[in-house]
Amino acid sequence: MPLNSPRRSCLVDQVIAELRGQITSGEWAVGSRIPTEPELVEQLGVARNTVREAVRALAHNGLLDIRQGSGTYVAATSELAGVMNRRFADADPLHVAELRSALEASAARLAARRRTEQDLVQLAALLERREEAWRSGDAERFVEADATLHAAVVSAAHNEVMSEVYADLGGVMREFLRADVGTALRPEGLVDHGRLVAAIEEGDEETAGAEASAYPFGCRGVAGAC
Repeated sequence: MPLNSPRRSCLVDQVIAELRGQITSGEWAVGSRIPTEPELVEQLGVARNTVREAVRALAHNGLLDIRQGSGTYVAATSELAGVMNRRFADADPLHVAELRSALEASAARLAARRRTEQDLVQLAALLERREEAWRSGDAERFVEADATLHAAVVSAAHNEVMSEVYADLGGVMREFLRADVGTALRPEGLVDHGRLVAAIEEGDEETAGAEASAYPFGCRGVAGAC
């Protein structure tokens, strides 16, 4: 639906809000390319300069990544996540892995205590999806499936603050995992997550925490991949 406003600044704000909504709702996933500038102009019914200004503002906030000659891609789902991505882009992979291990171990223990039946159904489905992704041999598919399962474990802890922090750091962790896995999956690289899901289902906090913190560090320091 075309956006209308008598003031250019209001129009820009409206376009920013519209584009942010597409990102935060998940309609435009992290890593995906957004519609081209002409397409956005047609969709929103505003001038090209208005769209350009809004896109640049979101890129400045870390939500979008403008790649000359390629397009504009979703970099993060929130401004804080964008800041995290920039702040830790050059961090030591070992430190990122250690942070992931600490967060997920705490979340797994809480998940074993608080998980609902709906959580268990979702974890079982995501575990199967992860294993299917591994069997497919598609490295990118596996990275996304693995990241989604880990996020679901954190979500099952039912700690809103922990979930938000983990989500904001999710892009950073996914990028390090993607770099470590590379473009080809190796037989020795699969880490069994079945024991973790089983411990959460059984309400075994100690085992769940131990499993979540025991993922081996990868070839370049990323937990859970080699």
